Amino acid sequence: MVMTNSKLIRSDFPILQEKIYGKPLVYLDNAATTQKPRCVVEKLNEGYYRYNANIHRGVHYLSRLATEAHEAARHTVQRFLNAGAPAEIIFTRGTTEAVNMLASSYGKAFMKPGDEVIVSAMEHHSNIVPWQLQGFVLKVIPLTARGEADMDALPGLFTERTRMVAITHVSNVLGTINPVAEIVRIAHRRGVPVFVDGAQAVAHRPVDVQELDVDFYAFSGHKIYAPTGTGVLYGKEKWLEAIPPYQGGGEMIESVSFEKTTYNVLPYKFEAGTPDFIGSTALAVALQYLESVGWDAILSGEERLLTYATERLLATGGIRLFGQARQKSGVISFLPDKVHHYDTGVLLDSMGIAVRTGHHCAEPLMKALGVEGTVRASFALYNTTDEVDALIAGIEKVKSMF
Repeated sequence: MVMTNSKLIRSDFPILQEKIYGKPLVYLDNAATTQKPRCVVEKLNEGYYRYNANIHRGVHYLSRLATEAHEAARHTVQRFLNAGAPAEIIFTRGTTEAVNMLASSYGKAFMKPGDEVIVSAMEHHSNIVPWQLQGFVLKVIPLTARGEADMDALPGLFTERTRMVAITHVSNVLGTINPVAEIVRIAHRRGVPVFVDGAQAVAHRPVDVQELDVDFYAFSGHKIYAPTGTGVLYGKEKWLEAIPPYQGGGEMIESVSFEKTTYNVLPYKFEAGTPDFIGSTALAVALQYLESVGWDAILSGEERLLTYATERLLATGGIRLFGQARQKSGVISFLPDKVHHYDTGVLLDSMGIAVRTGHHCAEPLMKALGVEGTVRASFALYNTTDEVDALIAGIEKVKSMF
């Protein structure tokens, strides 16, 4: 059944009924982390209370039950992304770990220091620093005046040392939706694989990794209504087979001796140690919850909020908006004239309005925009136009104080 009633949706998120300083909570920091529906938290409780036992190695009943639930969750993620096989789904602690895993493992197999990775000017630090840690050189797709990746500049960035294109699907600052399928076509024509950081995309639009033809795709559970410390790295089987493990330990081995170790089959080769097998099942429930709401409702609702909030901010006057991409997700970054972003965030918080301030882990982008930081409001499926009105009223009050 597809849910369309916003009150029904909000009732699934108990925290939205909380009071902040005696005022109703207006939570607009969803790009940092989303709130969790009751069914996700209940799934965590169920796991710990009913089948908490280490997976894969045990022959007893609880271990078998936990193993079945964990592997069923992998199948749910596979279906959610339309991956070719469950073995292409690697459970991680989030996007950050996924990028570090990829930079290390792919780098060991196919790269050497000085080789190049093409990124965009709007990348999160998590898609910058891991590549630098391995000694790779970043070539940067510049921004247009609209805050879009300059696709005309992309072909000229490829050289004989280009080994990877690593691009965000949706900017966590500008809300820009990058043309992933086009980027993949351009890279693949040159024999270069593509990694996509989907942390800001998967909660807001359907993602089909086979249709996009991406080689790797990652997302974090906590940004898609699932528990913190959960996440996924998707990789085409041919690549996952070809690259070495990221960590060593239990589960990722086939056999161990003091002379030699051989590795387990996919996906376990990349899942050393005891995984968060309780979190993975709750992640699956979060994905199922999202699908029960329905993509049509999510897309139309968030587009309506984005349009409404943008129009209201512009009508307010004295507001600088960042990012006017033609394809944009539900993120708005802005600065009120003559008011520091930090002061704006603190004052809005006193009114019960939660927004994000600062550089949003995107310092190179801030430098390109010519600012130290911005105020960011980001929307989720439970947000309403009434909350946008509260944000606008709060901004007007902040401006009046300066």
